[in-house]
Amino acid sequence: MFKPPLKWAGGKRWLVSHLKPIWEVNAHRRYVEPFCGGLAVVLGLQPRQALLNDINPHLINFYRHLQNGLSVRVPMHNDEKLFYRHRERFNRLIRKGKAHTEEGAQLFYYLNRTCFNGLCRFNKGGDFNVPFGTYKAINYTSDFSHYATVFRQWEFSNKDVESLEIEPEDFVYADPPYDVEFTTYSAGGFSWNDQVRTARLLADHPGPVVISNQATPRIVELYEDLGFRLTYLDGPRRISCTGDRTAAREVLACKS
Repeated sequence: MFKPPLKWAGGKRWLVSHLKPIWEVNAHRRYVEPFCGGLAVVLGLQPRQALLNDINPHLINFYRHLQNGLSVRVPMHNDEKLFYRHRERFNRLIRKGKAHTEEGAQLFYYLNRTCFNGLCRFNKGGDFNVPFGTYKAINYTSDFSHYATVFRQWEFSNKDVESLEIEPEDFVYADPPYDVEFTTYSAGGFSWNDQVRTARLLADHPGPVVISNQATPRIVELYEDLGFRLTYLDGPRRISCTGDRTAAREVLACKS
């Protein structure tokens, strides 16, 4: 199984064993993940065809460059001064509309590995604003060519969930941003209205759907009202915006 190429807060690698039995009976279908995040699930399930989407354009840019065998050539050291120089360069690319470049992908990787807790957070102006991390040592990867073969089989997109071209027979696994107070993951954020319209859209999908989320009372009520079958799981500790770790109660909502 390929290891996810990024450090990703809230990654769902631990959930693969729960999803695998559901996926195996649907493996003939195209796999669709509207909020693909760190790719832990799709790399664990290894579908032949996949449509992988995320609202974070810098994340998708990184994956698209991995499809071509990205090689990171920017200096990479666990150094605070270098971190803030690279962060400022990345933010200048964002302001100039050039963050979709290969340089943008390289800087995004370095910032992900070096910043505090691997968080991905942007201010209202669109700038990446996570501070320097506190790691004793960091293992950086410069050659991502081994990802190119498997990634070339998959399509990556950066769209709103309602704009995705989901086919009736597709298998959909959705892991929307959790219904918790958290800092901005992408410009515009993800509101309660976004939670509701996502859940309603997926409830109407004629093919199989699985959604994971934090089991807040209103999420549970929303999914139950839409006819999903709910399973409760004890997830790993999640990382809050302050770095505080608390136990997470998860819900898996299924519809076949």
